[in-house]
Amino acid sequence: MNIIKYPSEERVNEGIRLDEPMLAAISFDGETAIVSQVEDSFEHHIMLAQAGYSQLDIDKFFRIVFDRTEANWTFVCPSNYKNIQFKDYRIRAFYKDGYAAISDFLQEIGYLIEIKIPGRYSRHLKMITDESATL
Repeated sequence: MNIIKYPSEERVNEGIRLDEPMLAAISFDGETAIVSQVEDSFEHHIMLAQAGYSQLDIDKFFRIVFDRTEANWTFVCPSNYKNIQFKDYRIRAFYKDGYAAISDFLQEIGYLIEIKIPGRYSRHLKMITDESATL
């Protein structure tokens, strides 16, 4: 995985060492990740622009905010994810792929922490969980 550290490797490594809140965006293919201290970028779309990507590429990345205790996943599945037509299948694929890519990224930078989906993003998971219970 190619990890882009913004604004510099030294600054990101300092944030990791001091356990500062961090942002990361991991490409859907798992090949690229961008990471920054929250105070250097504030939001994922800003971090993407700072790293040379278009802010419009936000829906091509899994997005997390993390520290040494946990990673909070901004679970927003684009309506065109992998061109999967049916929403429940699309959300399942997004969850599976995202969990794998985020886990790989976190492990690569030395974090073995829980991945959480905050309540405001979990409504899609509830929908597919409820559907699974009725199958």
